[in-house]
Amino acid sequence: MVRVAIDTSLGRIVAEISTERAPITARNFLRHVDDGLYERAAFYRASRPDNDCHEHKIRIIQGGIDPSCEHPPLPVIEHESTHLTGLRHVNGAVSAVRWDPGTAASEFFIVIGDTPELDWGGLRNSDKQGFAVFGHVVEGMDVVLRINNGQTGSHATIEFLREQMLMPPVALRVVRLTG
Repeated sequence: MVRVAIDTSLGRIVAEISTERAPITARNFLRHVDDGLYERAAFYRASRPDNDCHEHKIRIIQGGIDPSCEHPPLPVIEHESTHLTGLRHVNGAVSAVRWDPGTAASEFFIVIGDTPELDWGGLRNSDKQGFAVFGHVVEGMDVVLRINNGQTGSHATIEFLREQMLMPPVALRVVRLTG
C-alpha cells in the first residue's frame, strides 16, 4: 500500500492505494500521479440521490483529466473486478471509471456510503462487471462530502450525467505520493 495526497481547492484528501490487491488499476493510477497528469485535472461530477436519474442511485465524486473519457493520456487497462480483488465499494472507496470492461484509463471516483450496486454482480451496470476499486480514503472524507454537496448543472453532453456536473469543477492542485 502507498498513500497519495490529493490537494484540491476545497482541501486535502489522502487515499491508500491497494497495490497488492488491485495491481493493474493501482499501477495505472500511480503512473498518472508520477507523470504529473492529475495536476491539470479536477473533480467535475457529483452524483447524489437528488440528481441521479438511474434506478440504482449512487453518491460519488468523479474526477480526472478528461470528463468525456475520449482522449486518455495513457492506454486503457484490463478490468480488475471486485470479484477478483475482494475490494468493495464501501464508504471512501476509490475506483476506476469505465464504460465497458477494459476501458478504464485516467478517470476515477470516490464513493460516499456503502454502494454494492457498483461491485461485480451489482445492478448499476447492465454487464454486471462492476467497477475496479483500487484504494480507500483515509483522510479527508469531509472534503469529499463538501465536493459532493457542490452546485451541479446540466452542461453534460452525456444524458445520464445531466445535472451532475459540478459548477464550477473542483481543481486538483497537487496529487502526489505521501509518507
